[in-house]
Amino acid sequence: TIVHTGNGKGKTTAALGMLFRAWGHDQRLCVIQFIKSEKGRWGETIAAERLGIEWHTLGEGFVWNPDDMGPAILKAREGWALAQERIASGAYDLILLDEFTYLLKFGWLDTKAVLDWLRAHKPAALHLIITGRDAPPALIEYADLVNVMENVKHPYEQGVRAQPGIEF
Repeated sequence: TIVHTGNGKGKTTAALGMLFRAWGHDQRLCVIQFIKSEKGRWGETIAAERLGIEWHTLGEGFVWNPDDMGPAILKAREGWALAQERIASGAYDLILLDEFTYLLKFGWLDTKAVLDWLRAHKPAALHLIITGRDAPPALIEYADLVNVMENVKHPYEQGVRAQPGIEF
């Protein structure tokens, strides 16, 4: 289990680099993207389509109505149910759960219950990559490899908007 966390840019990008390597070795891949909008046409989703990589986006987007988080929570739990199915199936070599740490941080899923489930059902040979800010300490302890991305400097701080091919 690999975790890319921290406040810096590059968590998903690092995970996609690993995914791309695995694709080059004809490994069986699946991406489940949480939080990000299902309607988004990001560069990585377009590339995955072209490469034939199984990709699911189950999210409402990062901008929510704090008075009605119900739809976002339902999408997140739907995504976790899909992830459980894919993980337990044994049909994949690598699965990426992108932005998954938010579900744990927000309490939409119980961290202990998720980790207990993974201990019981994740095939030993499956490479599971989890990304997102604020990975809980229990997830960090559980993981075999953890990278923390640190923001040192970002063009956004100088007023440069997100750029196609760089941020999305």
